[in-house]
Amino acid sequence: MNQNFTYSKDTFLKDGEPFRIISGSIHYFRVIPEYWLDRLTKLKEFGCNTVDTYIPWNLHEPTRGNFDFAGILDLERFIQIASELDLLVILRPGPFICAEIDSGGIPSWLTKQCDVHIRCSNTPFLNAVDNYYKHLFTIINNYLYNNGGSVIMVQVENEYGAYGNDKTYLHKLKRIYDSYLGDVLYISADQPTQNDLRSGFVDGALVTTYFGSMASERLSVIRTLQPDAPLFCLEFWSGWYDYWEGNHHIRSAESTAETLDAILATGASVNLYMFHGGTNFGFTNGATCHDGVDYKPVVTSYDYDALLNEAGDLTPKYHACREVLKKYCTIPPIQKKFQPDRFEKKNIIFPKRALLFESINHISTPVLSPTPLTMETLGQDSGFILYRTNIDGPYEDAELKILGLHDRALLFINEVFHNTLYRNEQSDTIIVDIPEKGAQIDILVENMGHIDYGPYIGEQKGITHGVQLNNRFLFEWEIYPLPLDNVSSLPFEINSTYKPESEPTFYSTSFTIERQRDTFLNMDGWEKGVCFINGFNLGRYWKKGPQQTLYVPGPLLRKGKNELIIFELHKPVELSIEFVKEPSYGKSSQIKKSILSRLFSRT
Repeated sequence: MNQNFTYSKDTFLKDGEPFRIISGSIHYFRVIPEYWLDRLTKLKEFGCNTVDTYIPWNLHEPTRGNFDFAGILDLERFIQIASELDLLVILRPGPFICAEIDSGGIPSWLTKQCDVHIRCSNTPFLNAVDNYYKHLFTIINNYLYNNGGSVIMVQVENEYGAYGNDKTYLHKLKRIYDSYLGDVLYISADQPTQNDLRSGFVDGALVTTYFGSMASERLSVIRTLQPDAPLFCLEFWSGWYDYWEGNHHIRSAESTAETLDAILATGASVNLYMFHGGTNFGFTNGATCHDGVDYKPVVTSYDYDALLNEAGDLTPKYHACREVLKKYCTIPPIQKKFQPDRFEKKNIIFPKRALLFESINHISTPVLSPTPLTMETLGQDSGFILYRTNIDGPYEDAELKILGLHDRALLFINEVFHNTLYRNEQSDTIIVDIPEKGAQIDILVENMGHIDYGPYIGEQKGITHGVQLNNRFLFEWEIYPLPLDNVSSLPFEINSTYKPESEPTFYSTSFTIERQRDTFLNMDGWEKGVCFINGFNLGRYWKKGPQQTLYVPGPLLRKGKNELIIFELHKPVELSIEFVKEPSYGKSSQIKKSILSRLFSRT
C-alpha cells in the first residue's frame, strides 16, 4: 500500500486511518548536530509522533547564490534521524519564519536592494525566493510522506494575516511551492482572529492557528472559517522567549498541562512550541520592535521555558504534560533515566590579550567612504562595525550626533573611551571636547539583531543616516567591518599583569578537560561582549541580563586543551571566569493565567 497523508472532514488520515498529530518543535539550527538524536529520542518518549521545525532562509543562503546545508544546518540529516525514530515531520520554510531569529529568516543581502519589497508580489523578491526553493525543495522532495518519506506537511508563508493583504503574492508563492514539490499537504498558520486567518489564507492549504491559552475559544474561530477540516493548533506556546534588559519568562507546568488538556479535549491536533528551544548561537538572534522605538533584542538562550531545557534536560513541565497525553493516547516508556552530566571549573585566568585598536588590521580591511555605510551595504550580515574619521579642533561642549543608530555605539576620542549610545535612549547626542590639534573619532557599533517580526523587518545596521558635529555632517570615513567570523588571526600578547583594559579587548586563555561534557560559562564580572570556544561563537552576554550564563555543549569541547576567547567591549571586574553546572537566566517573571492571552499576543 502506498503511503498517503491527507484529511477528510475533521480528521487527519494516515494511510487511510484516522490520525491525531501530537508534535513538538525542535529547531535543528539551535541544537548542535551531535545532540539531534538525543533531543528527538526524548520527543518520541514524551509521546509525540511528529517533530516540527522552521527552516531559516538567511542561514541557508548567507550570501546570494551560496547555499549552506552542512553541520548545524544539515536539514536532511535531521529529517533522517527523525525518520529512523519513526517520527513524522512538519516543515515550515517561510520564506518569512519569525521564530525570533535574525530578520525573521529573510537574508540581509536581499533587503538591502532598493528594488526589493519583501512578502508581496514584488518580482525581485519572488525571483530570489524561487531560486532558494529550487535548492531547498530538492532536499525536501526526497522525504515527502506521499513519496515514501516522513514529511507530512509543509507550511506556506507564516502569520501573513498579521502582515499584509497581498493575495497575489500568496498565490504566486504557492505556485512556486507546487513547481518544486510533489504531493504534500500544505498548511497556513495565523493568529486566531477572523481578519488574520482570512488575510493569511492560501488556496489549497489547511488553516491552522497559534495561541497560548483559551483553547476552546481560539479553535472555534478556525471551526467557523473552515467547518469541514481538522482542528490544529500549530503552535501551543509552552513558554516564551527572553530579551535583553527584561525578565526570564516562565510558565508553570500546571498551566501548560491544563491548556494542553483543553486542546486535546476538543479532538484537535497540537504542536508544542517549543518542545526544546535550544540556543541562538553566534549572532543568530532576532529582535522585536513593533512601534519603531522600543527595540528589544532576543537573548542568546532560547530556553523558552520549554519541556526540555536549553541543555536538553527533562523538566517538571515535560512530566506534567506527559501525564496529560496518557489520557488521550498510548505513549512509549522512557527507556533510560536521563541524568545531567556536566563539569565545573573555577578561577580560569586570561594570560593573553589583543586590544581592538592595535589588532583591527589583522581582522578587517578598511573601506573608504565619504559617509558612514551600513553593514548591509558592505555585505556584512552581523557582528560589529567600526567607523573612523579625523576632525580639526578646537571644539568645546560640541554636540556629536549619531543619526539612525542601529543598535549600540561606543564613542572613542583619540582611542580613549568617551561614552555609549543605544537606540532605545531618547537622545542621539553626545557632548564632546575636541582639542586644538584635532582628534581621531572612532565609533564602534554593535548589531544586536535584526528585527524579526512586524513592519520594520529589513532595517539596516550600523549608522544609517550619518554623523554630525554641531549640526554639520562629518565626511571622509574609514570603515572596518567586524563580523568576527574568524578570530584565529588575532595577534595575542602576554598580559603579565592580568590587568583588565578599558577599551574593547579580546582576551584569550586555555584550559584542559578529561572528557567532553556540557557546562555553562558564568559571565559574572564581565560587562558585555561575545564568547568563542575553540573558534565557535557561543553568542552574546550582557551584564544587564536577564541571562547570566552561556550554554557550552560538550561536543564543542576537546579532550585535553581548549581555547576560550572573550571579546569584551568594556572593562571587566577581573580577568577570571568559571564554568558552572547550572544556568542562570536572571530574575524570573511568572506568566499568570489571567494575562496569558494578552502576554502571548505577538502584537
